[in-house]
Amino acid sequence: MSIEHPDLKLYIDGQWIGGEGRDTIPVVDPATGQPMGELPSATPADLDRALQSAAAAWPGWSATPAVERGRILRRAAELMRGRRDRIARLLTREEGKPLAEALIEVDGAAAHIEWMAEEGRRGYGRIVGGPAGIRQNVLKRPIGVAAAFSPWNFPATTPARKLGASLAAGCCCILKAPEEAPATAIEMVRAFAEAGAPRGVINLVCGVPAEISRHLIASPVVRKVSFTGSTAVGRQLAGLAAAAVKPITMELGGHAPVLVFDDIDVDAVVRLCIASKYRNAGQVCVSPTRFYVHERIYERFAGAFAQAASALKIGPGLDEGTQMGPLANTRRLAAIENAVADLKYAGARLIAGGERLDRAGNFFAPTVFSDVPAQARAMREEPFGPIALLLPFRDEEAVIEQANALPYGLAAYAFTGDGSRQLRLSERMDTGMLGLNTFFINGPETPWGGVKESGYGSEGATEGLEAYQTTRLVVQTSSF
Repeated sequence: MSIEHPDLKLYIDGQWIGGEGRDTIPVVDPATGQPMGELPSATPADLDRALQSAAAAWPGWSATPAVERGRILRRAAELMRGRRDRIARLLTREEGKPLAEALIEVDGAAAHIEWMAEEGRRGYGRIVGGPAGIRQNVLKRPIGVAAAFSPWNFPATTPARKLGASLAAGCCCILKAPEEAPATAIEMVRAFAEAGAPRGVINLVCGVPAEISRHLIASPVVRKVSFTGSTAVGRQLAGLAAAAVKPITMELGGHAPVLVFDDIDVDAVVRLCIASKYRNAGQVCVSPTRFYVHERIYERFAGAFAQAASALKIGPGLDEGTQMGPLANTRRLAAIENAVADLKYAGARLIAGGERLDRAGNFFAPTVFSDVPAQARAMREEPFGPIALLLPFRDEEAVIEQANALPYGLAAYAFTGDGSRQLRLSERMDTGMLGLNTFFINGPETPWGGVKESGYGSEGATEGLEAYQTTRLVVQTSSF
């Protein structure tokens, strides 16, 4: 099934806006290196119009009953499901991941929106007991207009979390979609518009990220910021938000450790590790990166891991049977080449991959290094690509210290059949999310977020809705 790439447009004040009179940004197919379209870059006037539109829509949308907001969200999710094949193909063409992964992502995005449609009805307050004749009411109110910044690696799931939660809470949202992969967000916003989202409730902008973030965060219209991306950019946006005294939710970089103990089925765990490590070519914030394997099973595990990585079918995401697609852009390709060169220089042992594939597009072989020394840069900086780092360990206490040593704390994983050890790990691992005998840690009902330099606040679940609410105390008495 072939698909023509759509016209790429901004959505401001209820209107779709093309590139007339604006700079444009080429959108490139990472599997071929060929341009597919031109994305309009929002001007300062466009951003001001989006802000004015959101400010005008805010009073009406915040006063709309939660059940009615939920109907619109559910309808948007239904429209996305009805168009899942088209949206997934657009996602794969722009971002590169295999179509099977893109289909799962689109389904998951619709599920996040649908769940928030229901959770929005449960933005409960409470009545607090007080002196006689006094009623103390704690109310949950929508915070206002939100500015949401979304990355390219999950162009369906991440915007869905931000749009679903903000709109369900009664906030308006100005979404900055990723310039490398904007079509998915465009289709998502189209679904919301067709579902009945009033004019100004959603605005979609793209362009030069630093210019857009400065303009939106500085505006008094914006009262909430949500960002998913690198720790370096997160620091900058956190500074902008702090200067304007605005709350920000940040899901930043990770460097996920995996602790593999010697009481597991090696072949079964290797299969799980391979599927998770090379999902989206390793361009996943919670991708497992540092694999600490007990010394009694280390050589067997490393051999099986390298063999399985080398056997993966690499190709364009739309090709049947592809298990890993290209890297999303040439920047990532250069970064992975540099990381591999540094690992070799540091003395790590290359046991699979390690090179760019000799073909058009941003293809890099699934790569595995064993016996990685601590001084290798990839042991401290997130590779964000198809590189696995394998290290042996002997002692549980020591390996927990190693796993916790980095300033990141987004996700961590461990595989063991020992129930007591699982309890110890759940208490000792310094991370926002921990998978015990599983890499599945993402669902609409569960919070998504990290600790330390991996950010703060959560998206998804009840916590995700609360991030777009303020708490108001109303103390009432019947007499003066």
